[in-house]
Order: sequence, then structure tokens, then C-alpha cells
Amino acid sequence: MSLIQLHGTSAPPGPDGPGVRFTAVTPGVAESLLAEAGQLIGYEPPHGSPPHPTAAELASFPQAFSHSVLSDGSRLVARAVATGAGPDGQGGAFHAHAVHLPFGAPLSAGAPPISAWGSPLWAAATPAGGIPTPLEALPASGSIDRRGLVGFAAARAPWLALFFGALRETAGHVSAGHEATGEGPAPRIVLVERDSADVARWIALASAVLPLEDAHRLTFTTYTRQPRLARQRIIGVLPNDARDLPGNDRRYRVLDATGRPPAMPEGGLSGAWAEIAAAIWLDRAPELFQEATALPGGPFAPGPLAVVMLCAGIAPSATVRTEAALWAAEHAQALDGTRLHRLVEALCAPAEGRTATETAALTRLFAALADSAPAATSTPLGSLVLTSAVRLPDPGPLLPELRSLTLPPDLQRHLAAELAPVLRASTDAHTSTDTGPGPEPDVARPAGLLRVADLLGVDCTDLLPGIAHRLASSLLAAPEASYTPAVRAMLEDHFELRTALLSHLDALAAADPPAAVRLLSSTSLALTGAQSLPHLRMCAGAPWLPAAGGDHLGALHTALRACGVSSLADPLVLRTGLRLVWDGALPSAAEARLLLTGTGSDTHRAAGTWTALVAAALEGPADDPDAPDLAHDLLRCFPDELDARGRGALVLLAFARDLREGGRTAPPWTARALSLRAAAEPVAPGVLGQVFGALSLLLLSEERPEGELYALVHSGDADLVAAYAAAARQERVRDRLRTVPAYVAHCFGSWTALPGANRTWDKTRAALLDTVLRPVVRALSAEEVAAVERILAGTGGHRAEEFRTWNRPGALSRLGRRFGGRRS
Repeated sequence: MSLIQLHGTSAPPGPDGPGVRFTAVTPGVAESLLAEAGQLIGYEPPHGSPPHPTAAELASFPQAFSHSVLSDGSRLVARAVATGAGPDGQGGAFHAHAVHLPFGAPLSAGAPPISAWGSPLWAAATPAGGIPTPLEALPASGSIDRRGLVGFAAARAPWLALFFGALRETAGHVSAGHEATGEGPAPRIVLVERDSADVARWIALASAVLPLEDAHRLTFTTYTRQPRLARQRIIGVLPNDARDLPGNDRRYRVLDATGRPPAMPEGGLSGAWAEIAAAIWLDRAPELFQEATALPGGPFAPGPLAVVMLCAGIAPSATVRTEAALWAAEHAQALDGTRLHRLVEALCAPAEGRTATETAALTRLFAALADSAPAATSTPLGSLVLTSAVRLPDPGPLLPELRSLTLPPDLQRHLAAELAPVLRASTDAHTSTDTGPGPEPDVARPAGLLRVADLLGVDCTDLLPGIAHRLASSLLAAPEASYTPAVRAMLEDHFELRTALLSHLDALAAADPPAAVRLLSSTSLALTGAQSLPHLRMCAGAPWLPAAGGDHLGALHTALRACGVSSLADPLVLRTGLRLVWDGALPSAAEARLLLTGTGSDTHRAAGTWTALVAAALEGPADDPDAPDLAHDLLRCFPDELDARGRGALVLLAFARDLREGGRTAPPWTARALSLRAAAEPVAPGVLGQVFGALSLLLLSEERPEGELYALVHSGDADLVAAYAAAARQERVRDRLRTVPAYVAHCFGSWTALPGANRTWDKTRAALLDTVLRPVVRALSAEEVAAVERILAGTGGHRAEEFRTWNRPGALSRLGRRFGGRRS
């Protein structure tokens, strides 16, 4: 069958690019084909071209060699070259020669379209008579050979992996129905070269690495001046024409081989397949691409390429070794014994920088071969895998494969003899119980080491307690970071280690219950088994208090029941329960008294919780009625545990209890209170408020002993005088003043006594006369005022007259000034 040919030349340009006028066409060509082809084969000379180029200048112009897919699925292979001045007198004339390939028709000998680059069949002028010479097939030219491509790949080494990565992105879409327009989700590749022949070589590199079917579908043009209008997947441009493409346009992947070599992004755009493809070209072995197609895995799987590369004896990278091992673990049956042995030899060859990921891939391969491959193949691989597991900083990625691995007895004995010393030494290095300042313990490494020890039958039982101690400390310090899948697997495999770990955690939880709560709430660590673990079980049930202000004592009893151990048998559970229920706060004085009564002082002494009871007494508010009674109980229960300051503060608080109970202790009260305070300094505000408050109420009563008010006034103690003033302003004092005339007379006598003793007293008594007593007296009836005057008159002296003068409305009198009264 003769192929359709089209010849065209320049015409006035249209909106979609340079215009084309067809000058010779195979008879019978449909107009629709001509219309679509006319949009694909036009040509524009480079920027800055001379208007009347010479023959030598025309020879240096780029060739636009293209392969395009038409809307019906057929293809068009074309070449366009400059021929001189155009219709407008400028250098825009060109000749285009195109060959139409029906849908499914291959090129001769199955060669990809780029193989027709440089073919002598391409005409530079319209054939004589306007009828193209019949053409049965589009032959390959042979102008792009293996040797030339190998040299070109070496010259373009910095861009190879990036190019192949972009090629992989776009190649998956060549059969998705977008080739006629060049649209679709994959970016188009823009190659910037000064010579269109170099663009053709890039396309030849791509065609060599792609499966043949994909290479036949790959569309390209080696040159265009308007890359945005090009419809092909690979587009060649000169440096000036690439400037129209912004770097952030995701529709294009621009590789500029005329500029500075790019910095390869780490693991970035290229991917493993692209990196291995680049390595094969750089090692001058492109025939391996065809060899890899015979192996299972898919067109862009890196594994087959990595395998043929290793078997060819090419020095591999870590990526190549990793991908080859992963592929072989799944497809080892696709390799005969000789080839498999050669692959394993290459994988086991000495190599620097062997990573945990690579070793995990080798472990997976070893697991696949351990029971099926000959010992000569599997033994070196097993030795490499297990030696690496012992030496890797983090063997965690190996554990999933190691857990399911079973070694043949002979191989186990061989490897155990080889690795037992280094294995025990490495494991022992991670059993230190030193948990002082410094980095957190390494917990992933012992997990791998113990699994290797189990696999080889190496006894490391004596090392488990040290590992458990370090692991417990690490889990409490950073639970989510430390409870890794490797640690979880290790605990599932080692009953003894799990038992030791839980025992250590229980002991540490007694010292730091909140840390244990965080561990148990943020990980899946379960308290299964027969161990008692009372502290951990209490931590697992936290929070015990259902809501703020709830029943703390009830919650504590529930927590103690859940721990399964009596506080009499293990007093430390009481301490753990207190910390969990009160969550860093202190019990109230009433709760502390009940705790002391219900549990007994011996248990609190053994648990160390007596300090919390002391703090509850001394750090409570000044109006807590239970604090003085608690202080009395604590002095009785813990006489030998209290230090001098704590004992002094409790004695002062207990003295408030005696004062509150009607003066149970004999005077002098004021002097004793001040003396006890001095012995207990510094005194908490609540304790001071308790004792001074109780003393002040006694000093305000009519039955106070002689000399107590005098002691208060002359002490000059600002805190005591302030407490006295605060007590005088209490509502119960005001109520008594309103109802008992004798109490009015008593307070008047107290607050007018000792004028000028000191400034603190003068200021305080004046304020009490003015703000407390005067409003009450002004509200009394005439009979009640008269009763006050009679009581004062009975005390002798001029008290009654002084009261009448103080209470008289009008000008400020001498007595008013003397007693601190004010004009009313």
C-alpha cells in the first residue's frame, strides 16, 4: 500500500501559526486531512534570521522534524526546513514534506518515528509534476546510532534523570486520547537546545527507554518558535524561544541543556526508574532496556532495570540495589538459578552507605529465598542481612520481615556462630540503667537486636532487665515517639521483656503518675497478664474524679480498689492515688482530716503523703474552719517528722484552735501569738489569718482579759492591727452593736483608748469610730443612746460626757479631734 504524502510551502500566517500552501499531494486525500495537517507542519525561522539568507545560513537553520497524532488516531511524520525569503520578502519561506501513517501502521522494521530523522526520502522542494513519488514504507535512516547516543547521554548527564522522570510522567498519557491536541494532565517536555539534531537525540534516548508501543505513540517536534501552540508531548526550542514559558507553568517541564546543569532534587522529580534509566545510559548499556522488557513488572517498574543492570556487572547505587532486591523478592521465580545467584552476588558485594531501606529490601529477598534457594545463594545474603541488622543505628524497618523469617537449621547455626559475639556486645551496649541527663535512650535498636538474637537462637535473657529499664524511662519521657512499631513488635515477641518492662513502668509510675497516665492514654500498651501493677492500673483508670468539685475521697477509694492492693500492704499506692485524684492540687483541710483518720498515720508516714496533709493545713485559706483542728491532729501524729518551721507553723495554727474555742488557753494571748509567729516565720497568709482572726474576735469581746488590748496596741504589729480592724467590720460585730447597748459602750471605750500610742493604732481606731461605730449609733433610738450613756457613766470618769460630745452633731470638738471623730 502506498503511503499518503503531502508537500507544502509557506503561505501568509494564520492565527494558529505559520500558513501552509500544499504544492503536491497524493491523489485522493481528504480535505479534512489537509486541514488538520496544515496546522501541524508549518515553519517559522528563528528570531533574528536574515531576510535573505544565504545557502550556508539556511543550512544552519533548525529542522522541524515532527511526529503527531491526528484526531482519527492516524499519525503524521513530517519534516519542514527553511528555503529562503518568504511571501512577504522576509526570510520565512519553507518546504514541508509529510507522510501519513494510517492507524496501527508501523514504520519499517518496527522502528520508532524518530528513526526517520535524517532520512534521504525527505524532499526539500516540491516534486516535479506536482505528484509525490510513491512510498510503500517510511524507512529508518540510521543517522542516529548507538555510539552517537551513548556519547550524547554522557554529555547531557546532569539532565538525564530529570528528563526520564518527566518522560515517565507524560508517557502514561500518550494512549489516553489526548495526543491529537497535546492536552491532558501530564506536562509537556520542552527541550532547549541550540541544534535541533540534539533534540532529535533526546527523543531517540526516550524511544530507547520506552516500551516499543509507547515509543511509537510518543509525539514530538524537534523545533518550533511557538512552544505554547505546539501539540506534541516533546517540544524542541531554541534558547530565545524558551523565555515565553514561565517557570511556574505546570503544563510544561522545561529542561535547558544550554545553561547551567541543574541541582538534582533529593529523591525528587526523577524517581527510581528515571535514575536507573539514566545510569544505564551513562554506563553505555542501552541494550539492557530491551532485556528488561522480558521481565515482569510493568513498563516503568524500576526493578527489572535494576536487575539486568546488576546482572550485567554494572556498579550499582543504593537505589539500584534496593529496587532489584524488592523486585526479586516478588519475582525470584522469573530468574533461573544462575542468574539469581549472579544477582545475589552483586547485591552482597561490598558497598558503602548501605541504608536501612536497602537492608529492609534485602531482608525481604532473604525471607523469600531462605527456604527455596540453594545454601550457596541464601547464606551470603542472610549473613549480610543479619550483620547489617546488628550494626544499623535503627533496624526497625527490618523487623516485619525478620519476625516472619524462619532459618534452615544449618544456616542458623552458621550465622549464630558468626554473629553471636557482636550481637551480644551490641545488645549489652543498650542495657545501661543510667537515665541521667542526656539524650533519650535508643529503644528501636534493641528491638531489632533481640529479634536477630531470637532468629539465631542466641540467648540474651540476662540483658532483658537493662533493656526494660531503659525502655521504661524512654516511654515515660516521650511515649508517642518511643512506642514505635518496632517496640510494639518486640514486646509481642518477648514475654519476659514485656513482664520486666511493666514492672519497671509500675515502679516509675509510683514516682511520676502523670507521666504514666500520658503513656497509657496515648499508646496501645495494655496491662494484660497476671502481674499486679497497682500503680499502672490506677494510672490506666485516670481521671478518677468525674468533674471539678466532685467527691475526691470517693474517687480515691475507687482508685485504690482498682489497683488491687491495700494501702496497708503497699503504702505507695496511697501516694499514687492522691496525686491522680487531686491532680497536683491539695486536699482541703476537711478531706485531709478524713484521710488521716481513715488511713492512719503509719500508712501516711510510709507513703510520704503526710507532707501533703501538712501542706493542706498550712496552705489553706484563712477562713477554713477545719485547718486548726487538722494542725492539732498533725502535731499529735507526726511529732518526729516535722521540721522546726513546719512544727512552729502548725503550733501557731493549733493555737488559733484554742483561741477559737473560747480561750481554751490562758492569757496572755497576744504576746503568745506574736511569739509563736516569730518562731514560725515566714508564716503563710492563711495561718496568720487564722490565728490573728481568732485573737481579734477575743479582743473585741466584753470578756477580754485586762492588758490584751494594751498588748495589741503597743505591739505595733501592722498585720495584727489590720486583722483586728477586719474582725471589727464583720457583720456579727455590727449586729451586736445594733442590739446590745453595753457592747456599744465597750467598743467606744476600746476605740478611744490609748490615743497617740502609735500611728497605726490611731489610724485604725479613728477609722473604726468613723465607719463602724458612728453609723450604728446614729441609727439607735434615743432610749438606746441613753442606755449607752448610762453604761458609760457607770464606768466612772468622763466617759459618758465624751460619748455625748463625740456623738453631737455640729462643729468638730476637742474630743472629736482627740478621738478621731469627724464633722457630721
